[in-house]
Amino acid sequence: MLWNAIIQVGIFTVLVTVLSVPLGLYMARVFAGERTFMDPVLKPLERAIYRLSGIDAAAEMTWAEYAIAMLLFSVVGMILLYAIERLQAMLPFNPQAFGALAPDLAFNTAASFTTNTNWQAYGGESTMSYLTQMAGLAFHNFVSAASGIAVAIAVIRGFVRRSSKTLGNFWFDLVRATLWVLLPISIVFALVLVWQGVPQNLSPYVHAKTLEGAEQVIAQGPVASQEVIKELGTNGGGFFNANSAHPYENPTPLTNLLEMIGIFVIGAGLTHTFGKMAGDRRQGWALFAAMALLFIVGAGAAIWAEQRGNPQFAAMGVNQHATAAQSGGNMEGKEVRYGIVNSALWATVTTDTSCGAVNAMHDSFTPLGGLVPLLNMQIGEIIFGGVGSGLFGMLVMAVLSVFIAGLMVGRTPEYLGKKIESREMKLAMFYVLIFPAVILLGAMIAMSSKAGLAGISNPGPHGFSQILYAYTEAGANNGSAFGGLNANTTFFNYTLGLVMLFGRFLMKIPALALAGSLAAKKSIPSSAGTFPTTGVIFVALLVGVILIVAALTFFPADALGPIVEHFALYTGKLY
Repeated sequence: MLWNAIIQVGIFTVLVTVLSVPLGLYMARVFAGERTFMDPVLKPLERAIYRLSGIDAAAEMTWAEYAIAMLLFSVVGMILLYAIERLQAMLPFNPQAFGALAPDLAFNTAASFTTNTNWQAYGGESTMSYLTQMAGLAFHNFVSAASGIAVAIAVIRGFVRRSSKTLGNFWFDLVRATLWVLLPISIVFALVLVWQGVPQNLSPYVHAKTLEGAEQVIAQGPVASQEVIKELGTNGGGFFNANSAHPYENPTPLTNLLEMIGIFVIGAGLTHTFGKMAGDRRQGWALFAAMALLFIVGAGAAIWAEQRGNPQFAAMGVNQHATAAQSGGNMEGKEVRYGIVNSALWATVTTDTSCGAVNAMHDSFTPLGGLVPLLNMQIGEIIFGGVGSGLFGMLVMAVLSVFIAGLMVGRTPEYLGKKIESREMKLAMFYVLIFPAVILLGAMIAMSSKAGLAGISNPGPHGFSQILYAYTEAGANNGSAFGGLNANTTFFNYTLGLVMLFGRFLMKIPALALAGSLAAKKSIPSSAGTFPTTGVIFVALLVGVILIVAALTFFPADALGPIVEHFALYTGKLY
């Protein structure tokens, strides 16, 4: 089993690494406005969009103007999605005659898809019409991801430009991210999924009789197009309630591998985009190395925890070792099509990013196995991270790391030839602190109220973990869930929706402000005292700072949930 895990994780890591380099260099050309092989097809469409929208794509924006454009676009998109959900019963492409969503659920879902979270407090195949899935949810899967990429590109410009007051144009970056990056890959990827058996139609649901004579309803719909962008844009919202554990979303081992690669590849590629735009590709490789190290450690820990199995079963004499007749370990809540390794690997990948798609139920993982996805999000989802948000989050941590290094050697810290001074550190610390604040305050309110406690399905530390996980995924814009929390209530729909909005936009703004501050600075030449940011020491320092910050902010809460549950599982005193 050890070699099986090593081989599978190794193949996945190599494929992501190999694919991320050309994609990252391609994105650098796209956002620099350089010629690409897609230009003959997309340039006329881009010009038409600017003309119809009245956009001057050449007009540069300050960080504040960029942030305002991003916020206004998101607000309008959220209102439109809310309207579609509320008017669903009167709109076309609704063969199942689904009714309008309740106001609280419509708000939660609109906030969720606008913020790239894609938390779902509903069953997609029993709630959303085809029009809502396509014109509402799939649209936001594209533009919320494109918005994240756009902000990342703006932040990169802030780090690499010299004496500049501007960070580019939000509308140019948004259109380019959608047309040149997300759309072409999605079209090809969707056709591959259709080839593998994923439905793509507008047919009514099929009513069939089973061999026992019972009637079964088999859902249909435009699944492939929704599935591909939910992975590629690190969105995660599934067409079906079972998400990527459903055979219509993820039917084969090949689709399972491709979808995991889709979740990682743009976030990994953006590190190389950063290196290319910075004029030193080693800078990008350093960030990639830190991300990859954290990913491999997390994946190994999750797989190990799940392969060990349940000590309560071992105490009863149940054989949990892998044999020719059984997979061994903890198979509860997992698809036999994927087994323990691919289930734990997917859980790691989806929470290393802001994807949140699942092919197994995290609620059924062992306490330590469930702690890994929780920690991945609490780190800030910067281990490749959401498309765009992972990179600018990692750059904030890089600024914090070089500041600490500067304190060690007694000189003003520098990053990419820019001095990191008090203004930059205040903005970086605001970014770092707002994240745990929105999560822990939300979880505290839920644990202190009857409405919050009513959603718990398991008493004791596991119930606490369910609530902590819910607010962590909301603040981290992830969207995955332990699965045992009854969250489709007025209380959870509104509180989780607000945490999603705060977690998305209250962190984008200081990141853009930090980039604006750095863009205005002059470049200073390197000296003997300059701390190098391309070597092993920097990578180790960066990883250490990330882990220390996460431990200082979240360890007390984690100790009350999965850590206590782990020890209780071995003592037999679960409650």
